[in-house]
Amino acid sequence: MLYHFLVPLAKDHILFNVFRYLTFRSFMALISGLVISLLIGPPLIQKLRELQHGGETIREDTPERHRMKKGTPTMGGIVIIAAILSTTLLWANLGNRYVWVAMLATLGFGLLGVWDDLTKLRTRKGLSMRLKFGMQVVLTGALLQIVFWQPASAWLPVLAIPFFKGWLINLGWLWIPFAMLVVIGASNAVNLTDGLDGLAVGPVIMAGGAFGVIAYLTGNFRAADYLKILNVKGAGELTVFCGALIGAAIGFLWFNCHPAEVFMGDAGSLALGGAIGTLAVLTKAELLLPLIGGLYVVEAGSVIVQVASFKLTGRRVFRMAPLHHHYELSGWAEPKIVVRFWIVSFALALLALTTLKLR
Repeated sequence: MLYHFLVPLAKDHILFNVFRYLTFRSFMALISGLVISLLIGPPLIQKLRELQHGGETIREDTPERHRMKKGTPTMGGIVIIAAILSTTLLWANLGNRYVWVAMLATLGFGLLGVWDDLTKLRTRKGLSMRLKFGMQVVLTGALLQIVFWQPASAWLPVLAIPFFKGWLINLGWLWIPFAMLVVIGASNAVNLTDGLDGLAVGPVIMAGGAFGVIAYLTGNFRAADYLKILNVKGAGELTVFCGALIGAAIGFLWFNCHPAEVFMGDAGSLALGGAIGTLAVLTKAELLLPLIGGLYVVEAGSVIVQVASFKLTGRRVFRMAPLHHHYELSGWAEPKIVVRFWIVSFALALLALTTLKLR
């Protein structure tokens, strides 16, 4: 919004020229997202506490220490969603369709999460897996159609192979189900990881930073040509969205760190996962997502392995899945698990960025 009002003024006042630069607007989006989260967090948390009474349902098979969390309000992800959307609207070029797709993905998956959270508060079970997955398919399909049926979208079905220069695979129409798998998989993986205070939101900050760098380089013709990566015209504006995401997530972490005052709930985890998956698709970094979001892949993978092993052999591989609960039952303190998982996420994000040069 400010971009459209202030950039035209640069013709008369050189001071306003700074609003043309992605780096400046991305930094301001980060600061704005942080401030908005910190400002709206306390009143919203108080309102959620008043409305929910009993707070989020605690699983019966959860580690004993989680009983202490009973009564903590959920749906705090609304803080993140509101901060991301308002900040992006404030600082981004709203004539860019990629920005709108990223915002709609965040809002759409967030609303689905709110629906699921409200259902859990009423019935203790939430939406059925079939209904939730069906809604995710419809939502993702609609978002991909917005991108696919646009001029200059010939690059969309193309996958770039990390570590190899010029290795491209054109998936053709198969790109649509593949992209749906990426977005839906990311959304559900973040959702599964959200089991400890601050665990899910920390890696989102690191993933947002990594995708911010990738978006900036992918949208810059010279940088993309130098690094021999796909150049996606207009994708650079997603750097502003990434700045807003990082700021909003850091602000929410203020309230979600141990001991948490509020849980993000499915409203936050589905929205953040959907946003990360959408960024991977729009910046053509789909194959880097398993590295950037490696922690989420491992957490989701541990659930799949646990279920498959129990059904096939009657035995469990882990004490409890997802993986963070396994370490809890092994005696690790919750803050230690969270910080160590953050460290792993940071290392994986840096490794993913190095692949842009190692070709």
